[in-house]
Amino acid sequence: MFGTSRLAVRHVLFVPAIGALLASSALNHATVAAHGSNPSAHGSAIVVTGTVTDAERGSGLSQVGVASPTHRAGVLTDANGEYTLTIPNATRGSTITLLARRIGYTQQSVPVQLLADTVRVDIKLQASNLILSSVVVSSERSVRRERVAAAPSELSSYATRRVERAYADNDGNREQYDRIEDNPFLSVKGNALSTFSIDVDRASYGNMRRLLNDGQLPPADAVRIEELVNYFPYTLQEPRGKDPIAITTEVAPAPWQPKHQLVRIALQARRIDVDKLPASNLVFLIDVSGSMQSADKLPLVKESLRLLVNQMREEDRIALVVYAGNAGLVLPSTSGSNKAMITAAIDRLEAGGSTAGGAGLELAYRTALANFLPEGNNRVILASDGDFNVGPSSDAEMERLIEGKRKEGTYLTVLGFGTGNIQDAKMEKLAKVGNGNYAYIDNLNEARKTLVREMGATLVTVANDVKLQVEFNPTAVRAYRLIGYENRLLRNEDFADDAKDAGDIGSGHTVTALYEVVPVGVVNTVKVREADSLRYVTQAATRTPTAGSELLFVKLRYKQPGTSRSELITHPVRLGAANQRTSDDFRFAASVASFGMLLRGSEYKGSATADDVLSGARGALGDDDGQYRAEFVKLVEQWQRISRAVVTER
Repeated sequence: MFGTSRLAVRHVLFVPAIGALLASSALNHATVAAHGSNPSAHGSAIVVTGTVTDAERGSGLSQVGVASPTHRAGVLTDANGEYTLTIPNATRGSTITLLARRIGYTQQSVPVQLLADTVRVDIKLQASNLILSSVVVSSERSVRRERVAAAPSELSSYATRRVERAYADNDGNREQYDRIEDNPFLSVKGNALSTFSIDVDRASYGNMRRLLNDGQLPPADAVRIEELVNYFPYTLQEPRGKDPIAITTEVAPAPWQPKHQLVRIALQARRIDVDKLPASNLVFLIDVSGSMQSADKLPLVKESLRLLVNQMREEDRIALVVYAGNAGLVLPSTSGSNKAMITAAIDRLEAGGSTAGGAGLELAYRTALANFLPEGNNRVILASDGDFNVGPSSDAEMERLIEGKRKEGTYLTVLGFGTGNIQDAKMEKLAKVGNGNYAYIDNLNEARKTLVREMGATLVTVANDVKLQVEFNPTAVRAYRLIGYENRLLRNEDFADDAKDAGDIGSGHTVTALYEVVPVGVVNTVKVREADSLRYVTQAATRTPTAGSELLFVKLRYKQPGTSRSELITHPVRLGAANQRTSDDFRFAASVASFGMLLRGSEYKGSATADDVLSGARGALGDDDGQYRAEFVKLVEQWQRISRAVVTER
């Protein structure tokens, strides 16, 4: 039997410069719990686990890097502040130093004696007086860092632009985002139809969370509102009959503009029990270049893979392809029952070398083809920090390669990791072309959500080329605006064109689209883009039996996987729908959309404030399985704290 000993360690904080911010020191406590003692044991892996908390509030801190520099091992804490760090080649009885770092907190240095196979170390971090630093770029393009101090008022739009510009100009930061222009309000006269491809990506939310937890305001172009809204699970009506998708709608006054109506169109994909999922043929294409060394990159990739492997069945297969200076097959396609072999291959992954890997994607696809499952899920999963060149010489050639493999039945999913290199636009586009998802994994809890809790939705597609088309009734609606989906808009004629590629829905996926509607008779609330009058076609509203009873009409097209002909689902929204009580899901989604508009500094945010967002979200938490909604509330509070900063310029 193993005995138990407990040591209380009092230590001094060492505070090196981190972006010229962390400039204070303090005394804290860490409790080290060791189980058993056998000092003679050596040369084996020892696990250090524990929780990192805020010293003042006692709450768990996510996104804390906990590392042992001498053993080149590191992990990030999850949403609850918990971590598990494996120390390789450790000597029983020896003492190591753990470093705990998080932007906005003073660094913690903790001596730990390795007295057993598992050692518990709980760490408290003291909040720094300064929130963040910025890079100010003068007209002469010189760069200097300045402190950002607390201020009583919220950040002005000028200051927001300054922080975003500083973020973009920061030396060494190569993150790139496509420009997003908010969808405008369109007059129903001349624009009665709105058509777009559904989107089930959630990467923008994880990326936004990472930036806020790092004390930064997300660049406006990093915020895709539909991905924020669709990050959360919702309770919806399940599909019935042959269709794999069910449509639910709700209508209520828009929280940020009560004279307008907010329409929620929500989709629920058919759920498949995990034990009934088709067999999977997965090929992970993993970036092991030198840029992947930090704890939130390759080490987090490895921890994420271990979570997935634990869920794999005998009929599932996984292969590991890596790329840096060259591409190579680290693990041939292996049954999910051989977890020891798979885990050993994962443990051998190390970062080093330059990023090239032009043959990486081709090797991954060849491996997938060699083990193709005609009735299964065949998928390449790219895991990278974004600093990659995994395909042919140009992006266009790479997209054509991915599109060709998609048509052959092998899809592509993209997982983004880390900070500083994220090529967000490219990663989203590759996943879109490959009929896959794009997710951003910023901590182990997000990996668990993506690869365990939502494994079916992430890996198994139940409907291809899903398009929505909404027709607005001109007798009831003066104008409308689709919130988000700016890069998913389609031409109206694309809706019935089965050759036009669109989004795909996985098992159990939920998708929400929000329209802000200006009722007939409401004027002077927003600028409406009117259509030019036509010479030969009149734009007079036609009164039909349905025109007097409906607000709008929803049409959805999808393809069963493996087929080329689409199916049609329709759903009318009655005028009286706005008088019904809305669900927690509706109110929470509205709060998230409102927050997205605040993050973007949108001209359409109306009267929205952070306090309104918090009030709405707290009143709509519901059951909150997974505590994702509670985490959202904390992120809004974090945004408030950062937004009270004032950027000073000499």
